Amino acid sequence: MRFQSVRLPAIAHHLPEEVITSEALEARLGPLYERLGLHPGRIELMTGIRERRFFPAGTRPSAIAAAAGRKALDESGLAPESIGCLIHASVCRDFLEPATASVVHHTLGLKPECLAFDLSNACLGVANAMVVAAEMIERGTIDAALVVAGENGRPLIDATVRALLESPAVGKPQLKAAFASLTIG
Repeated sequence: MRFQSVRLPAIAHHLPEEVITSEALEARLGPLYERLGLHPGRIELMTGIRERRFFPAGTRPSAIAAAAGRKALDESGLAPESIGCLIHASVCRDFLEPATASVVHHTLGLKPECLAFDLSNACLGVANAMVVAAEMIERGTIDAALVVAGENGRPLIDATVRALLESPAVGKPQLKAAFASLTIG
């Protein structure tokens, strides 16, 4: 579908300062790599991921999404009261219910009538949310929308590393199954 009434006035991001290299992550997995006879460098070699970034422990996805959303609003020149729909499209969420979007909605001071919901579809969530928002604008249901995401891979990576190191039964198949969890962030 081609949209006639839709434009993207701003894209903004909020990056964490802490950088964790794949090399550093594999150093944490050193005892497992040694036991399995593996050489460091596998993550970067297989994925091209040299580094990932983490927010401080305890940072909620809603805080990340709200910070990026605030920047997008400021860059776009749109007033918060002009937003008719807020979609939180992260994999990471503060909790299952209520929607993390409700926290972002409140933090940004959006009007009570503004729709707010989570749309989670792994890596496609943001793209899917943009299409949903564009269709609402094209139909004239709303004038403007805000799509946000707030990912923090630290909890998943930390839990994965702990699980891999704590179980003496972990072998190459279990490491391979956990591999995707080591690339987030």
